[in-house]
Amino acid sequence: AAGPLKDSTVIEVGPGPGGLTRALLALGAKRVIAVERDERALAPLEAISQRYPGRLQVVCADAQHFDPRELLAGERAKIVANLPYNIATQLLINWLTIEPWPPWYEMMVLMFQREVGERIVAREDEEAYGRLGVLANWRCETKILFDISPSAFVPPPKVTSSVVRLVPREKPLPCDRKLLEQVAAAAFGQRRKMLR
Repeated sequence: AAGPLKDSTVIEVGPGPGGLTRALLALGAKRVIAVERDERALAPLEAISQRYPGRLQVVCADAQHFDPRELLAGERAKIVANLPYNIATQLLINWLTIEPWPPWYEMMVLMFQREVGERIVAREDEEAYGRLGVLANWRCETKILFDISPSAFVPPPKVTSSVVRLVPREKPLPCDRKLLEQVAAAAFGQRRKMLR
């Protein structure tokens, strides 16, 4: 879903024991920077690192406060991740609102709960349209690529998941980002989406 990985540096958030990490490396990613805050996952990730020498860099950090630009040295990366659902929306907003724009990433391929994925790609004539759709579609081209059944996970969650691709627009419509965020928060802050 992230396209050819051969010459790509990939940022992976929340790799856990490294199921996706292994696949990214096996599919030829030049380098994977895995950001994991759970120290229990570090040993399995180290084993993967030994299998792919020099291609996996594990960073023990909280992704909400991690800026990979220093590790990228001016290169653009792809963010490919099965995000922890409890911080997925906040991480996405952080990545959508960074400055300067265009950002340090060339694409994001991320897994969300289906309901969140629908909000990300929603257009103004759709029921799921809200603050997240405004920000995401202003700065990126968005698309739900496919769904993943709960039975694909152990233990199975109670929700269906969706893989969403976001590709940054090089030149989004001119706008004051902070003002747009304030207006979107006000416009969609009421339960029935009514402006008073």
